[in-house]
Amino acid sequence: MNDLSTLKNLILAPYMLKATALIGVARKVGGNQFRHSFATLGILFDYKYYDDSVLLKASLLHDILEDLNDNDLDEIRELDSDGTAVVDIVEEVTRKTTETKVEYLERQKNNSLRAKILKCADRISNLTDLHLDTHTSGKISQYLDQTEKYILPLAREVNSNFEKELIDLIIKRRKLCKIENDDFSI
Repeated sequence: MNDLSTLKNLILAPYMLKATALIGVARKVGGNQFRHSFATLGILFDYKYYDDSVLLKASLLHDILEDLNDNDLDEIRELDSDGTAVVDIVEEVTRKTTETKVEYLERQKNNSLRAKILKCADRISNLTDLHLDTHTSGKISQYLDQTEKYILPLAREVNSNFEKELIDLIIKRRKLCKIENDDFSI
């Protein structure tokens, strides 16, 4: 199939409806987790992953377990024939309550290809939303350090264009932090 045919046959509606539960989950940067899910989906479209319906559907629900403690995975499995595969990816990118952030990030390197792709798209969305009016320069620097150490290697593995975008976002966010630090030292 060509790209147009692939997109015409893509059915996301059941996952979109399930994701609407995230509308009530606020983000520190403003907005809500539903929009973040759509931003992550948009990044995957931008990188032309429209031939992977499982990955696209998982992008819409990738934060649902963490943000809603929604453990009714059978409901997702029953949405359509992709449901079980979608749940598998969502579980891979979900931080377990028993994991530290570092343990979670370390685990990502052992994920499936699809989960690694999703994690990179998720991090691009998160970095795009990272600003000094919602986070301190210290928090931003820490997040950028984590991105360099744990997410860039995933990007190198799955898509060099992810790597380029992540590096660009890291550089731009580090400049913002430096500007803030320079302003306070005057």
